[in-house]
Amino acid sequence: MNQLLAKSVRGGRALTLQQHLDDTEVAAAELFRTGTRWASAFLRFFRLSLADHPRFLLNLRIAALFHDLGKANSGFQRAVTAAQFTAQPYRHEHLSALLLVTPQVRTWLGQASGVDVDVVTAAVLGHHLKAEEHGERQVLAAATRGAITLNLQAVDVTATLARVAELAGIAALQVELPDGFSLENPVWRAEADRLFEYAATFASKTKVDTPRRALCLAMKAGLIAADSVASATFREQLPIKPWLDGVAHRPALQAGDVNRDILERRIAELGNPNFQYHEFQNGAARLGRRGLLLAGCGAGKTLAAWRWAEAIAASEPIGRVIFLYPTRGTATEGFRDYVGHAPEGTAALAHGSAAYELAAMAANPEERPASLRNKTILPDEIEDRLFALGLWGKRYFSATVDQFLGFVENQYRGLCLLPALADSAVILDEVHSYDRSMWRSLLAFLRHFDVPVLCMTATMPAERRHELEALGLATYPRERDRADLADLELRECLPRYQQVAVAGADEALVLVRAAVAEGLRVLWVVNTVVRCQDLAQRLGAELAREVTVYHSRFTLEDRKGRHQATIAAFRPGAHNAAVAVSTQVCEMSLDLDVDVLVTEHAPVPSLVQRFGRAHRHGRSGRPPARLVTYAPEGPLPYTKDDLVHAARFLAALGGEPASQRRMAELMLEVLPAAPAAADWAKFTTGGYFASPGALRDEDGVATQAVLDSDVERFLSMRRRGEATDGLLLSVPKNLAVADPTERLPPWLRVARHEHYDPLLGYLGRRERDQ
Repeated sequence: MNQLLAKSVRGGRALTLQQHLDDTEVAAAELFRTGTRWASAFLRFFRLSLADHPRFLLNLRIAALFHDLGKANSGFQRAVTAAQFTAQPYRHEHLSALLLVTPQVRTWLGQASGVDVDVVTAAVLGHHLKAEEHGERQVLAAATRGAITLNLQAVDVTATLARVAELAGIAALQVELPDGFSLENPVWRAEADRLFEYAATFASKTKVDTPRRALCLAMKAGLIAADSVASATFREQLPIKPWLDGVAHRPALQAGDVNRDILERRIAELGNPNFQYHEFQNGAARLGRRGLLLAGCGAGKTLAAWRWAEAIAASEPIGRVIFLYPTRGTATEGFRDYVGHAPEGTAALAHGSAAYELAAMAANPEERPASLRNKTILPDEIEDRLFALGLWGKRYFSATVDQFLGFVENQYRGLCLLPALADSAVILDEVHSYDRSMWRSLLAFLRHFDVPVLCMTATMPAERRHELEALGLATYPRERDRADLADLELRECLPRYQQVAVAGADEALVLVRAAVAEGLRVLWVVNTVVRCQDLAQRLGAELAREVTVYHSRFTLEDRKGRHQATIAAFRPGAHNAAVAVSTQVCEMSLDLDVDVLVTEHAPVPSLVQRFGRAHRHGRSGRPPARLVTYAPEGPLPYTKDDLVHAARFLAALGGEPASQRRMAELMLEVLPAAPAAADWAKFTTGGYFASPGALRDEDGVATQAVLDSDVERFLSMRRRGEATDGLLLSVPKNLAVADPTERLPPWLRVARHEHYDPLLGYLGRRERDQ
């Protein structure tokens, strides 16, 4: 342990512990440098004032110097120098935090004006998001037996502590720190107990001390960002300050940038020389910095949202616009239609399979947006921090909610992206579709953090709307606005739909057969994949024609093909009959305009979304689309109560022509009030501790898999550094097995190719799907 390492030697380059700690402090100081827009935006995001900046930066720089001091132990140093994997007895950040609660260090730091030792400890303990009070990541739970040696007298440690004293304006630490550690030692056991006691006291105090809690959250996120910058710039051999100046401290978006980079390019693509914004879209631009845009399908909400972003950029300093969608498919479409046309180097698509989607767009000249022309698309770095830092310099984003709001549940990528999020105007589309976990996370985001934000949806239950309004979102349009919005009133009150209730699928099939004979376009939506596949085969045989199938149980490359085939079959202006069968994935992923929509009963918000696939563009003079509805064989994957409310809604809708306005009103009438979402999220309530949570509800049913026939191809692509997303598919857990060769990543399972059809998807069945 003569030379302490911060990481394993890579490519002959060794990173010492002292250099990494120094680099992290420099990164913190430069990232949130006094007078920069990023510093002020970051403080505002956490509802801290500019007067808090000196205190925040002092504590952050001290945390940066302490965060990895626990690596000065024999277990860690053996692990980074061993030829093969060697387990560490204790996590290094747990030891770093334990050092901070020893009486010697806590008393020493307590002399410094403005230093909050608890806040520093919380940031240090949780910076790898593997610090729990209980559970598999329990703090100081030994992974292996035996004592370790602490080398706290090493030059790397003493020099770092001297730098801490210099920053804090206190004398150097005079006491000698211990050189051994074991929880079997009563002295260290007492110190570990004290850490948990301090954690409990701190949690209790910050429940009522909102400014201190805000400082703690800012510190936690700031340390992860600074550590990421220090690690990534060393790995990529980049100088910290010039790199940060180029990506973090670029000039703000100027008035007119959004119009020139996004809106004008989108309008030109529409090919309408007489294009004019609707008054509804102009009104959205006047909405203010926190709003809820409520308008029916086909009203032009996306253009209205970009008009809002243009107004925000003109009214306050922001560095980027982030458009967040609930699904990968909608995020990809948002990139293709809007963000991808921004100038090269300024646009980003961010979701789990973004590299694959970008590569596909780049390979197809007809789909290639301006930002991808003359550019080679390479797969993103696997490591979240490199992926996130690579996005800091972008101006315009089309992303899934998970990528940015994941920070609320302590997801590492979201925390690495948080400084960029704080410097942005944020648009969240289709917020009605958020499940309970996503909704709770959205409310936590709006309640605890300050950023210009616009939520959008066609319709929403009353209690959810009230929750947003209680958090300061101004709803638009309001009743008093509608007198000046004749175009929106016309669209929302147009009789687009006419329901035909039938007894079941057999009766619906009679109507579908007649519609196809008329040359109409039909979309049939069912609630399970197995029924979707069975129905598609039955329709294909009885109608003697191709039936497009679209659901979640395809490989990504085949699902992309199914998506394109469905869109092509239903393209505007098509005069031939078309038939597609889908599951609930169509509710947001398919931008269709069908003549006949057949659907099983489903939760009321889902029904409204499905109906939005019919008569979508609201052209007057066109007859109402037919909505053929029937009760499914069983409630799954929904609840019996969901279907009871659906039956009430559809009975009230009746068989008369109906508008989107009428359906929105009925939805509010029939749905019972839901309980208020709890003010709880992993990031905001963690205190000393930090571990990842789930942004979305998890049903525990599906798993990611690769077909056994694609295993060799998958491994070959990984070796070449190519994106493998196209080979992945989601299947029920009991239809996939662990890789018997142990060559695949541990999270990926194997499914049998005999059960897979590229036109129908994975055909394996579970008992609940029968």
